[in-house]
Amino acid sequence: MANQSYSLVCHLLILLAFSNIIIPSISSVKRQEKPGRTDKHEDYGGASRDFKHILRKDYLRNYSSPPPRYGSRIYSVLSFGAAGDGASDDSKALVSAWKAACKVSKATIEIPTGYNFLIKPVTLQGPCMPHLILQIDGTLLAPSSTSAWPKYNLLQWLNFKWLHDFTIQGSGTLDGQGSQLRNTSQFHQSPKAKPETRPTVIRFYKSYNITVRNIRIVNSPQCHLKFDSSRGIKVKSLTISSSQDSPNTDGIHLQNTRDVEIKNSNIGCGDDCVSIQTGCSNIHIHNVNCNPGHGISLGGLGRSNSLACVSDVSVDNINVQNALSGVRIKTWQGGVGSVRNVTFSNVKVSNVEIPIVIDQYYCNKKSCKNKTDAVAISDITYKGISGTYSFQPMHLACSDSTPCSGLNLINVKLSPENNSQALQKPFCWKSYGKAYGLFDPSSVGCLQRNDRLSKTLTKSHNNTC
Repeated sequence: MANQSYSLVCHLLILLAFSNIIIPSISSVKRQEKPGRTDKHEDYGGASRDFKHILRKDYLRNYSSPPPRYGSRIYSVLSFGAAGDGASDDSKALVSAWKAACKVSKATIEIPTGYNFLIKPVTLQGPCMPHLILQIDGTLLAPSSTSAWPKYNLLQWLNFKWLHDFTIQGSGTLDGQGSQLRNTSQFHQSPKAKPETRPTVIRFYKSYNITVRNIRIVNSPQCHLKFDSSRGIKVKSLTISSSQDSPNTDGIHLQNTRDVEIKNSNIGCGDDCVSIQTGCSNIHIHNVNCNPGHGISLGGLGRSNSLACVSDVSVDNINVQNALSGVRIKTWQGGVGSVRNVTFSNVKVSNVEIPIVIDQYYCNKKSCKNKTDAVAISDITYKGISGTYSFQPMHLACSDSTPCSGLNLINVKLSPENNSQALQKPFCWKSYGKAYGLFDPSSVGCLQRNDRLSKTLTKSHNNTC
C-alpha cells in the first residue's frame, strides 16, 4: 500500500512539472498571434514578425517609399516605383498610382516636394470615385526630346478625361519644356508642321466640378491649360508663365465649356491670357494679371463658316501689361451664330497696343476672302477701362452685313504711352450703341447711335444658338 501511494505521488509531481513547462509556452504563442494596433492593416499571409520585417526591408529596397497601407487614402508616386530624378521615366508609376487612387473615395495622389518626375504623354481618365485630388508639390517634367512624343498625335501632355469632383492643387510646377521642343526638327522643320500640333500641358475633356489651384504651369509648347466640353470649372491662385515670343501659348483655353470661374491668378504667355471659344457660357474672370500676352480674348469665332455661340461672360478687375490687346472679340468672316451679354469692367492696361478691340475681319494670313455671313455681336459693355496704349486706344471693326449692336462705353480713359502724339485715333465701323461718362480721348465715344436695323439682324443670329 505504501508503495502504491509513493508511486501515485511521484506521478502527480511529474504531471505538475510538465504542466508548468507547457502552459507558459502556449500562452506565449497566443500572445504572439494576437495582432498589435500597429499591425492591423499588415497582412503577410500569417508570416512571423521577423519575416514581415524582411519583406518590408525588401520592399523598401526596391521602392523609395513604403506602399500605402490597406485603407490609406494617400498614394505617393514614390510608392509605385517613381525615381524622381528628372531622368528616369516615371510615367508608369503615375498611371499606377492613379489607377489605385481612382477606386477610393477622397483619395490623394501625391507628387512629393523635392523631386523631379519625368512624365511622358499620359491619359488619366475616369470615372473615378468622387473627391479625388492630385497633389503636386514636386516638379513634373515633359520630355524635352521629340523622340518621346507620339509622331501623329501631339495634342496634349497630361490628358484628363471623364472626371467629376476632381482637384489639382499644390505648390509644385508642371514644366512643358516648350522652348526645347520648339527648337527641334519635328516641330518646325517638317513640311507638314503646324503650330496646332504642339501639345497642351493639361487638358480636361468631358469633365465637371473640376478645381485647379495654386500650382505653376510653365514653358508650354502650346496651350497651358485647356477645358473642352466641360462644366463647373474653378481656377484660382494659378501661375502660368511662358516667354512673350512663344507662339500660340494661350494661358487658359475654354471651348464648349460653361459655368467657369477664373480668379486671383497671374498669367504671362505668348498668346491670349484667357481664350474663350465657341460653346462657352456663364464665364466669370476676375482679379487676374496678364503680363505679357494678348489679353482676354473671345475668339477667333466662326472659322471655316462654322457656328459660334458665346454668351454671359463677365471680366472684372483685370490688369493687362505689355500686351497686344487688352480685351478683344475676334470673328472670322463667313461664320454664323452670336456673341452676346459680355461685360468688361475695371480693366487697367499698361503699354498695350490696342486696349479695346472688336475685329470681325479676323485673318491669320496676309489676306482672306470677303464673305457676307458674320457672327452677330450684341450687348457688349466696356466700363472703367483705363491706362496707356502704344498704338491705338480702340478699334471696333464690325461686319457690314451684321453690324454690332447694343455696345456700351462707360468711363473710358486711355492715354498714349510716353505721351506720344503720333499714334492712331480710335476707330469705329458699323458699331452701334451708347457712350456714357468721361472719355479720354473724347473720340473714344465714336459709336453710331441708330442701331434698330442691327438689332433686327442680331436677333435672327441669336436664334441659331
